[in-house]
Order: sequence, then structure tokens, then C-alpha cells
Amino acid sequence: MYNKDEAPQFLREFLDYFATIKGRSPNTVRSYFHDIKLFLRFLMQKRGLADGTAFEEIDITVFPPDILKAVELYDILEFLHFLAGERGNSHKARHRRAVALRQFFKYLTNNKQWYEVSPATNLEIPGPRAPLPKSLTLEQAVGLLKSCETAILDADTYSGDWLSVRNYCIMTFFLNCGMRLSELVNMNARDFKRERNPDGGDDVYYINVMGKGSKERVVYLNGACITAHNLYIEKREELCHKHRQLLHEKAMFISKKNRRISPRQVEQIISDRLRSCGLDGMGFSVHKLRHTAATLMYRNGVDIRVLKEVLGHESLATTQIYTHVANEQMRQAVNNNPLSEAIENE
Repeated sequence: MYNKDEAPQFLREFLDYFATIKGRSPNTVRSYFHDIKLFLRFLMQKRGLADGTAFEEIDITVFPPDILKAVELYDILEFLHFLAGERGNSHKARHRRAVALRQFFKYLTNNKQWYEVSPATNLEIPGPRAPLPKSLTLEQAVGLLKSCETAILDADTYSGDWLSVRNYCIMTFFLNCGMRLSELVNMNARDFKRERNPDGGDDVYYINVMGKGSKERVVYLNGACITAHNLYIEKREELCHKHRQLLHEKAMFISKKNRRISPRQVEQIISDRLRSCGLDGMGFSVHKLRHTAATLMYRNGVDIRVLKEVLGHESLATTQIYTHVANEQMRQAVNNNPLSEAIENE
């Protein structure tokens, strides 16, 4: 677990309490010991009690409890700054050590009554950074679309069944428009709009969707989406003639039972397609297709403010995660340069 001979009495009592009463694992207890040991060494060095001893050699077994009883929030913040600067701790490491200190001072306050109020009460724990959104590469996205080959035009002929055409249309909308799952399943056939271009160019095609917070927004369709939509609508109309009850069905995308497709059914369709492309088990999902569309648009020059509107984000801060993705890819590209290895001095 940890060497108790290296800890002062009050720290041993806290760790024993954490292990027995709180039922924490030996690994967690050992981590807390090392985190708090760092803090105590920092305080001894700060208070001039280390006598010039190297930081890693400072003996905390002689730590005076009165020094700890006088700790204030500022001391803890200074420690976290020390971890980031002089020790180069990662965001994740600082988060863990801040949590350990909060638990430690909570114990000293509630169990030993060393403080009326814990000095860590108002400590803002540096939250772990959100992971970058996972997305498909361009090659993987193209492969996923091609896997719906029974729903792809072959010259001037087309012989796909209506389910394959529907699935291809769904996949095309996700990967081109960055729609949310809820937006796609709640879409109605009448939401599809076509308007003449006032500038005299090609007609403009778009769909009105209901986004988060019941806010309606416009999703414009590119050539791939228009083609996929037209193919599917043709098949849907053929189905309506066979099943008269479908004439009253508003949903754009329908299931085998001739009713609005469910979110779970769409998730299953995407899962099956991912599996057929060998992309299962890699953490991809319907929502990752939305990330893929956004990442590809941003990497190909779409302004971040425009992308915010395309995705229907309330805040620009939400959209800016895609700038981090691009930056990470640029850093990786530089690191992959064959000249990245420094030339050793002879």
C-alpha cells in the first residue's frame, strides 16, 4: 500500500480511515499518500523548514501539525501553481491532487476538528479536459458511404430496395449535414424545401429541422444529399401506393412497420454499416458521424462561426472544440515530418 514509516501520524490516520471506513482501494490510498506528501514537502520548503534539502528528500515525518492547522486556501492554490509550473504536472494530475487535498482537509475538519471550515471548501477543482471528439477520417467516411453500394446510382440505372435507399439517405445526411439523431428521426417529408436561387444559379434545397430546445433551424443540402433524398422519396412514394395507410404518415424516414423510424433503429442501421466496414469496436456511433461532418467541414475551410450555425450550437465555445481537433492534427503532421528527429552533435 504505502510505507507508513514515511508518513506523520495525522497522515497515517487519514489514510487508514480512507482505506477502512471509506473502503478505498490500495492503489487509491497509495496515490493519495504521494499526492499529500508532495503538498507537505511544498509547505515545509515554503516555510523554510527544509534546510536546503532537495525536494524529493524532504522528510515529512517531522512535519509540524501547527503549520498544517494554519493553512489557507491561498496555500493550496500556490501548490497547484507549483505543480503546473515547476513540476510540469498535467491537467489530469493536478485534478487528482486537488481532489486528494479536498478529501484530506475534509477529514481534518470533520474528524479531527482542526478547522471550523475546511480551507479547501472553496477550492475550484481543475476539471479534467474534455476529450477531443472522435471522428472518422475522410477515407473511412467515404468507405462507409460506399458500403451502402446497393443504394448508389450505377450509371443511369438503379435497382436498390427501398430499405437500402433509406439507409443510404440516412448515412448521407449524417455525414454531409452533421445532423443530430433526434433531428433526423423527427424530420417530416414536408420539411424538404426547394427554392429558386435569386442569383440565377442552381435551385436551393434545404430542410427545416427541430433542434435542441425546440429551436427550428435550416439545414442546407448539397448535391449528394439531394440525390440521396430524391432516390429515397421515389421509393417512399412507391411504398405509399402499396400501403395506403402510409399516405397519412408524415415522417420522412419510415420503418419496416410503416411508421416513423425510431432512434434505436437508426443506431442499429449505423452499427451494422460500421461493422460491414470493419469499423466496429472503435468507439464510433451515430453522434460520431455528426463530429465527422463538422471536422471535415472545418478542415476544408468552413469558418468556425458558420459551422456554429450549421450544427445548431447555442454557444461558439461548443463549436470551438473542432479548432482543437484541427490544431492537434496539425501538430501531429509536424511530428510526422521525417526531419523531426534532431541531428545529434558529433
